[in-house]
Amino acid sequence: MNNRRLAIAAVLLGSIFWTSAAQARPDLRQMSCRQAQNMVKQHGSVVFTTGRYTYSMFVSNRSFCDYNQELFVQYGPTKDNRKCPVAYECREPLFPRGGFNRWD
Repeated sequence: MNNRRLAIAAVLLGSIFWTSAAQARPDLRQMSCRQAQNMVKQHGSVVFTTGRYTYSMFVSNRSFCDYNQELFVQYGPTKDNRKCPVAYECREPLFPRGGFNRWD
């Protein structure tokens, strides 16, 4: 019986932490452009809420990207700027650096 109570308590505690972690994501729309830029500089990468059902990760440098990805400026809606250049996003480039060589 004690094990069952312990398991129920663990599940309840886990669900509380899970919901608070989801709510802890900063909302880009409630910040100024400068505040958002400084947060990314301070933490290196931040996942912001960007809309009612959307979120996006913003990074400060290429060390947060995969080896085949490059940095592209990422804009977001902030309190004072609808298209704030917050930081960067990691994306695969349209055309690879070395070009298209099938025999590499």
